[in-house]
Order: sequence, then structure tokens, then C-alpha cells
Amino acid sequence: MIRVSQGSTGARRPATFLWPAIGLLMISLILLGVYLGHELMEGERFALDCRILLALRIPGDLGTPIGPRWLLQSVIDVNALGGVTLLCLCGSAGVIWLAYARKRAEALWLACSMIGSSLISDTIKVWIARPRPDLVPHLAQATSASFPSGHAMNSAATYLTLALMLADSITPADRRARVGRIAIVAFFCLIVILIGMCRIYLGVHYPSDVIAGWSFGTAWALIVWALNRRIVGKRIATTNGQ
Repeated sequence: MIRVSQGSTGARRPATFLWPAIGLLMISLILLGVYLGHELMEGERFALDCRILLALRIPGDLGTPIGPRWLLQSVIDVNALGGVTLLCLCGSAGVIWLAYARKRAEALWLACSMIGSSLISDTIKVWIARPRPDLVPHLAQATSASFPSGHAMNSAATYLTLALMLADSITPADRRARVGRIAIVAFFCLIVILIGMCRIYLGVHYPSDVIAGWSFGTAWALIVWALNRRIVGKRIATTNGQ
């Protein structure tokens, strides 16, 4: 009985500090996105947006981005990871794997994260209705409104939710397992950051669009993950109580 009590106490300690920090982070991210959207609706144009876009093009030849020739193709390749096709493929693969691993709740939450993020992104785009950048020629096709970046938001929601679900599936039995969990989340965070940066490099989004997409998408991923953790935690507690 003593060992169980100590283990339970040890398991609760991280949550005591973790949940308030996660809650604060979610609120901060949402407020950042809302602030940017509000400023746009008030007529703010964010001069830094234009400076960054122009800085990424060769002066006198705005159709040509800075950097070596191979960089543009690499950017296009990474950009595709945030597109609808690959997001659906990767997200569906994650749902199937989680379901196969008998984590049906996690699989359902991941599907909800993907669908919910897309709906939220489209709604905000229609509401803010920010035109795409016209300072530089677009190096990728873009038709919808600019704010927030759908690539940034949907990739953050999908890949980060998937990363957190996969990390939770690894039992933290030893140091290697903990390192593995951190590595999974860090890898997908890097992918999300690169996708957003590619959208700016291609000239199809202002930096503020991408920042808002990251903010809303990450907040949504954390909300979905937190809800899953709370529900699964209550279910386990109920099972143990019985």
C-alpha cells in the first residue's frame, strides 16, 4: 500500500505544475492570434511584414528569392508537408496507428483536431478577409484569404496533436523513453516551424499570418491533447477505483 501511494503522489506532482503552465500557454497563444486579427480589422498593416517579405527577394528582381537555386525547391518540398494532401495522409496514418494500438480515444481526438482546425481556420479567414501579399510575386498557388496561414495552423494542429499522442503512447519507464518522447515532439515542432517559414519565403503569406496560424494551431493542439489526458485520466482512475 505504501508503494502505491508514493507512486500515485509522484505521478501527480508533474501535473500540479504542468497543467497551469499549459493553460497559461494556451491562453497566451489564443490572445496573440486574437490581437493580430483585431489589429488587422482596425486597419493596422504591420510594417515589419512588408520589410521581411522584401528582404527575402533580390532587390530589382522581386520574382527571385534570395539564396542558392536549390533552396527554392527545398522550400517547395517542405511547404507540401503543410498542404491538404499530405496533412490528410499523415493525419490518417496517425489515426490508424493509434486505433491499431487500441488507443481509440486518442485516434478520435486526432481526427477531431484535424477537422476542427480546418473549420476554425476557414472561419477566421472569411471573417478577417485579409488579401494575400501583393508586394512580391507568389512562388506557390494561393487562392483563399491570407489570415491566418492555413498551412501554419493546420500543420500545427495536426502534427503537434499527433506528436503529443505518440509521445503519450511511450511509457516513461526510463531515461531513454523520456528522451524519445521529447525527440518526437521536438521533431514535429521543427516541421511546423519550417512549414510556416516556407509560406513567408514563397511570398504567399505575411509573417503575421504565419504567427497567428502557429498560435491558433498550437493552442488547438494543446486543448485537444489536454482534454484527452483529462478524460483518459478520469477513466483510468475510475477503473482503478472499481
